Amino acid sequence: MESDIEQDVNLLWTLLFTIVLDGEKRMAALLATYSLTPPQFYVLKTLVERGGSCPIGEIAHEHHLTSATMTGLVKRLENMTPPLVTREPSALDRRSVNVVLSPAGQERFLAVQMDLMSQLRQVLQLLTSSERQDLIHYLARYAIMISEQFAITPANSD
Repeated sequence: MESDIEQDVNLLWTLLFTIVLDGEKRMAALLATYSLTPPQFYVLKTLVERGGSCPIGEIAHEHHLTSATMTGLVKRLENMTPPLVTREPSALDRRSVNVVLSPAGQERFLAVQMDLMSQLRQVLQLLTSSERQDLIHYLARYAIMISEQFAITPANSD
């Protein structure tokens, strides 16, 4: 017979895996309606978070991708009609290229984000207010504990 902690570990792993897979499937399906792939959306998200412009190498590093892979992603975003991003030489380093979010890219990102929030709202409305608060409380506590215990931060998550 498994100990309580082993049962809990197995149950939590199964639940997290189910939630992540479901989220990935739902996100991929939604993004397809906007003619985007998840990696393309993550590039747009990064640009929004960085104020609309970021060196291509930093985006690649943040998403654990090679420069060549990121260049391909950016080219596909540039070749969309209308273009969702542009590339510009860096004013600080001539060897570096900045990816710049276009107004169409900003608009597409916001539309996707609104739809994602709408889906999440629909799911959370299935819970009572108390259940939502409990869920948020325990998920936040879990996130804080793992980040403190395992020092998971964007800077050292390699």
